[in-house]
Amino acid sequence: MRLTRVSLVLPLLLLTITAARAADDSAPSYAFGAGVQRMPSWMGAKDQRNQAIPYVDIELPGVGELSTADGLTLDLIDGEHWHGGIYGNWLWGRTHNDLGTLGGKVASLSPRFQGGGYLEYAFDKRFSVGGHLAHDTDGAGAYAALYADYTLPNIWYIEHSLEVQVEGMNGPAMRRFFGVTPTEAAVLGTSSWRPGAGWQAAHIEYDAFVPTSQHTGFALSVSYGKLFGNASDSPLVRHFGSTRQVTETLAFVYHF
Repeated sequence: MRLTRVSLVLPLLLLTITAARAADDSAPSYAFGAGVQRMPSWMGAKDQRNQAIPYVDIELPGVGELSTADGLTLDLIDGEHWHGGIYGNWLWGRTHNDLGTLGGKVASLSPRFQGGGYLEYAFDKRFSVGGHLAHDTDGAGAYAALYADYTLPNIWYIEHSLEVQVEGMNGPAMRRFFGVTPTEAAVLGTSSWRPGAGWQAAHIEYDAFVPTSQHTGFALSVSYGKLFGNASDSPLVRHFGSTRQVTETLAFVYHF
């Protein structure tokens, strides 16, 4: 089971691959590793930065998953096709350094934990669709995502998959990341921007696991995203950023 990130950043280390599984799908699986991620400097940025990342993926069939990619999920349904229950994740903000030349001119944002729920329907072991809703535990922001995930046939021992997702925010979340206050607008020389709720981004992502031994391998992920709607109309994006959002991840993983 895979859940999507609730933001483009999901600089909660957005690495969405599943380590090579044991033959018994009902057995727990554990994966740990470290790597590097190249991501937009801030949500909507045109520049990128490199970030060292940890990698953790603990999956307990019938119970849930704890992952630096997908956060925490507790499956309270555990049906043959339907899965759903509690969802939690960590949403990164943006620091003064992340903002570059905009540092001190627009607000820095602290990271926040989100809690909510998810629902997923698995047509078979390869194809699933679903979505989740989450809310800041220390703010007014709310986030939503709809996704479809397909596991491609293996190439040799390489496991890989494709995922498509659409993400949305309520008004407070949209204004937190893409709004421009009158004071900020005066400093930036742009118009102010107070966006409302709506869908703000779409992504397509390719994930792969390339084994190097029975218990080790490289996890890689490439995500191409596009901002639209109120997010793409933000003066921050139009004048200082880009609607094109690319994230690349490479990590070395030990699994058992």
